[in-house]
Amino acid sequence: MQLPDHKRLMIFSGAANRPLAEEVATNLGMRLGDVELSKFASSEKYVRFSESVRGSDALVIQSHCDPVDEHVMEQLLMIDALKRASAKRITAVVPFYPYSRQDRKARGREPIAAKMIADFYEAAGADRVLSVDLHSGQIQGFFKVPFDSLTALPVLAGHFADALKEEFVIVSPDAGGVRWADKWAQYLGEFHNLSGEVAFLHKRRAHDNRNVSETLSVVGNVKGRTCVIVDDMIDTAGTLVDGVQTLKEAGAGEVYGAATHPVLSGPAIDRIKNSPIREVVVTNTLPIPSEKELDNLVILSIAPTIAHTIKAVFEEESVSELFHGENQP
Repeated sequence: MQLPDHKRLMIFSGAANRPLAEEVATNLGMRLGDVELSKFASSEKYVRFSESVRGSDALVIQSHCDPVDEHVMEQLLMIDALKRASAKRITAVVPFYPYSRQDRKARGREPIAAKMIADFYEAAGADRVLSVDLHSGQIQGFFKVPFDSLTALPVLAGHFADALKEEFVIVSPDAGGVRWADKWAQYLGEFHNLSGEVAFLHKRRAHDNRNVSETLSVVGNVKGRTCVIVDDMIDTAGTLVDGVQTLKEAGAGEVYGAATHPVLSGPAIDRIKNSPIREVVVTNTLPIPSEKELDNLVILSIAPTIAHTIKAVFEEESVSELFHGENQP
C-alpha cells in the first residue's frame, strides 16, 4: 500500500455569486466542483457534494448578499458536509464578511454579531477563512483558525491612476476611515507616482436608525480639486451622496466614489443616479443585478486577486507579499 504524496485542490461555489466563483476557478485553470444545492418545502437548505472530496483541500466560495442569513447558512452547511466527507482542509472564501458592521457593542444590550459569525464558521469546520477588505480589522481576532485578509486597493486605486493626473484629494467619509484614505494616497504615490492629499468628512450617525447619517463639514482642502470618496462598502449610498454634495458645496471639482463591496440596498441606485457624482467604482465581491447597473457604475473584478491568494495559500507561500503589506487593515 502506498500513500498519496500530492495535494488536491477543489473549489465549490454557493448559489449567491456563482459567476465570481467561476471566474476564480478559471484564473486557476480549474473547474468548479459539483454540488447539489436545493431547498425543502419548509425552506430549509439541502446540500450534497456530487463527487468525492476525501483528502482534498476544499474551498467554498460564497458572497453574502440579500438574503444574507440564507447564504450564510448555505455556506455553513457546505463546510459541515465537507468535514463529514473527510476533506483534509476546508477554506471558507468570504468576499464580503457578513454582519461586519456589528463588530463591537456600541450601545448596551447589543450583540457582537461579527464574533458570532466567526464562531459559526469554526463550529462548522472551517480550517481557514479568506475575506476582502474587512469593515474592521479586529474581526480577524475573532478567529482561532488562520484568517487571510485580502484587499481590493490595488484594483481600485489602479483604475484611478489615469483619471488623477491633476491635484487630487482622497476623501474618507468619516474620521474612522482616514487610515484607509491615507493608504490610498500612499499607494498612488508609491506605485503610480501621483501626489495627493487626504481629507475626511465630519459625519454624525443616528443611533435609532441603522442607515441614516448626516454629513456636517469637510476637514481638509478640496477647493478646485478632483476628489475620490473611498469606503469599504456602499449600502444605501446615503453617506456617499451626502458626501458628494458637501464636497461640491466646499468647492470641489469632479467627485468620484470607490468601494470594495457594492451592497446597494434600497434607494442606493436612485441616489447615485440623481447625484452629481462623476463615477462610482466597485468590485464584484457581491453580485449586481442588471437592473442596478448604471452608466457611471464601474465594476472591477476581484477574481484574480482571490485566485492569486488561493494559489499562494495552497502552495504555502506568503499572502502579504502579494499585496506588498497593503492587506493589513
